[in-house]
Amino acid sequence: MSERPFTRATLALLVAAAASTAQAQSFNRIASFPVTNNFSASQDAAQETSAEIIAASADGQMLIYSDSPRGGLGFVDISDAAKPRGAGFVDMGGEPTAVATADGMALAGVNTSPSYTAPSGFLAAVSLQDQTEKARCDLGGQPDSVAVSRDGRFAAVAIENERDEGLGDGAPGQLPAGFLVILPLQDGIPQCDALRRVELTGLAEVAGEDPEPEFVDFNDRNEIVVTLQENNHLVIVAADSGEILHHFSAGRVHLAGIDIEKDGQLDFNGSLSDVAREPDAVKWLDDERFVIANEGDYQGGSRGFTIFHKDGRVLFESGADFEQRIVAAGHYPEKRSGKKGAEPEGVAVGVFGDERYIFVLSERASVIGVYRDTGAAPEFVQLLPSGIAPESAVVIPSRGLLASANEKDLLEDGGARAHVMLYRLEDRAPVYPQLLSEADAQGMPVGWGALSGLTADPGKPGLLYAVNDSFYSQQPTIFSIDANSTPARITAATRVTREGKTAEKLDLEGIVVDGQGGFWLASEGRTDKGIPHAIYHTDAQGEIDRTLSFPPELLQHERRFGAEGITLIGDTLWIALQRSWKDDPQNTVKLVSHDLKTGQWGAVRYPTEAASQGWVGLSEISLGADGVYIIERDNQIGEQAAIKRLYRVALDELKPAPLGGELPLVSKQRVRDFIPDLKALNGFVVDKIEGFTLDAAGNGFAVTDNDGVDDSSGETYFIRTGKL
Repeated sequence: MSERPFTRATLALLVAAAASTAQAQSFNRIASFPVTNNFSASQDAAQETSAEIIAASADGQMLIYSDSPRGGLGFVDISDAAKPRGAGFVDMGGEPTAVATADGMALAGVNTSPSYTAPSGFLAAVSLQDQTEKARCDLGGQPDSVAVSRDGRFAAVAIENERDEGLGDGAPGQLPAGFLVILPLQDGIPQCDALRRVELTGLAEVAGEDPEPEFVDFNDRNEIVVTLQENNHLVIVAADSGEILHHFSAGRVHLAGIDIEKDGQLDFNGSLSDVAREPDAVKWLDDERFVIANEGDYQGGSRGFTIFHKDGRVLFESGADFEQRIVAAGHYPEKRSGKKGAEPEGVAVGVFGDERYIFVLSERASVIGVYRDTGAAPEFVQLLPSGIAPESAVVIPSRGLLASANEKDLLEDGGARAHVMLYRLEDRAPVYPQLLSEADAQGMPVGWGALSGLTADPGKPGLLYAVNDSFYSQQPTIFSIDANSTPARITAATRVTREGKTAEKLDLEGIVVDGQGGFWLASEGRTDKGIPHAIYHTDAQGEIDRTLSFPPELLQHERRFGAEGITLIGDTLWIALQRSWKDDPQNTVKLVSHDLKTGQWGAVRYPTEAASQGWVGLSEISLGADGVYIIERDNQIGEQAAIKRLYRVALDELKPAPLGGELPLVSKQRVRDFIPDLKALNGFVVDKIEGFTLDAAGNGFAVTDNDGVDDSSGETYFIRTGKL
């Protein structure tokens, strides 16, 4: 089946879903738990950790996650779901790849393989009460997924025996073959002597001699569905007998309206034909239907999810629809365009009240798509923000909760650590996303991300303009934003051009309207990369018609952290440099001026707060009635973030002196701390709050830069400050 096209009507439904009133229920994030909180006081948290596969106790009071880098299971007490607490860690003596729960036990599949050709592993039962191991069964291969039947009688383990992706271009068909293991359970303890091995060879058309089972799940009839991801195949097995009841190809999909090239721009006019689904996670919807997440592996990945009948019929195919909703929310991972796009990897299903929900986890976009199961085509409900790289989720319907495990740990880059996040079903509107794009003339959602500067139309309250930075090097853009709606909406995108072609060598970090229909843009330079430090003027169509290069008196002291914001006061442009240059005293940075009438350059010095970690610099300068407003921030994230603030400098302090001489030091007044705003969605505090402006009615707006969803959660905060 082909995808349903993303149309203006579809986009309208997306906006309507995000803006729905409190009469409709929605999920909202209530807490984030960095798994570093499960280190003891004597342990060094400066080591890699992760949260990959997650399960919950039967009473919904405890979460258990697998931590591959640390080689164990982590426990999280969620008796107060809004305040999760670390509850211990158990070393498993190998690499845990999966975890499920049964009768007070955590059943962990642990990989102990010394090599790809000699796979090994075991299933361990760990007591949830005292966190000690009660049983261990040798599995005869490398486990990859564990599931427990709903009546607690059986455990199923997918033995993947994964291939060496560095061998033979990673093509499937590398022995030893994988298989399925079924184990009877007694009070949650696997009965090792009754282990049944189910062979899956000879079923798939793709590398049938080497099945690689990826994921398993039970329905109420104790039928097990197994995904053979690399083989693009699905198998239904009876747990009681081990009999293969059905098996069939996962099939292929034709996709349109997608970005297929990693090229520094968002272009959704591409298409792909005959793409293998190559499913990863699978969950039963009922005893007849199941849903798969089509992550892909070797050659496939159809960027969506599919609902099958167990007899092999395709009942629903999302096609590009899920990914296009991700685009509209600013979460599309452009760097993955040449591969598998947003890569749906995990899926969860739960019945909350009278409604059955499907949760689709996009690993690369770091979002969770929520759909309502209708028995036919599922109804889109919302997108949830997640941590970086959500790998799995578990539902706790009895408490109205959803929990996700987000495996990416950016320890080496000084970024966010791996997290467990919790969401609750509530009688209120979704609080995320806070910014969405509308469809363009072709019916495709406007692609956006990495917003780095903000300004307002002087005559229309709520009409704002933003720019993106050099993450989209081939697509410098001015975005029009309607902030009068909730969520705010990107209504248009104007490409910045030079002589009719996309302007190159720009790193746009600031924007201000010129009062005559055009814009002044500040570009942060990097001489070592051939990007000039400069200010550009464009007409209303985005065509550059004037360039102001930084003068030699300024450039002789250059460091790469250049222009980060721009505003216009009368006939004078004021540019905020991000950090100190070579001639700046410690904890000061320049506000540079340029008189458009005389051409004279000047500057004042601005005092920055001292950094306890990393650095502190400026991100924005914007004109208000009583002064200029400046964003000052550190480069820290999460619990280390300390300075994300708005300051005001009085207009009468802006008396520039000539460059090269003594510069006056201005004073500042703290207006707002943005950290509470950045905590309001109950995620971790993001690094880059980069845009601020006051609209024609005097209302303030701020926006964060999501780094193009590259080693980032992709979350964009659009903050409304009201009148200051």
